[in-house]
Amino acid sequence: MGYSISSLDELGDGYGFRKVRAPLGVTAFGVNAIVYPPGAEGVEHFHDVQDELYFVHRGTARIEVDGKTHEVGEGGLVHVESTTRRRLSNAGEGDLVLIVVGGKGGYVERDGHLVDEDDLEKRQAMSRGEM
Repeated sequence: MGYSISSLDELGDGYGFRKVRAPLGVTAFGVNAIVYPPGAEGVEHFHDVQDELYFVHRGTARIEVDGKTHEVGEGGLVHVESTTRRRLSNAGEGDLVLIVVGGKGGYVERDGHLVDEDDLEKRQAMSRGEM
């Protein structure tokens, strides 16, 4: 099968990690979700080779990186290079839900192809922000 569909609720409940990669069959990069309760403080960590991209799906994250503290709200994105020490915590009064994507090896370049060439105009309008 060339695709899979799920939801965070289907991947587990409660607080902590929700494994995404294996249940959905993702092999090109690592991906997990993390659910923190209000006030939860994460652990400071780094990686040997894997950069991480954090997406704040719900709540407010506090990230400590390079001696600085940042608060990032819903829809926010944070990229951290592999060997950079970081700590993510819940800065809000509700649950914090993060999507974490990790990878190494670099950008693959744009390799998408239209299935129907009649969609070219629609794709160009989307690229210009015209939905």
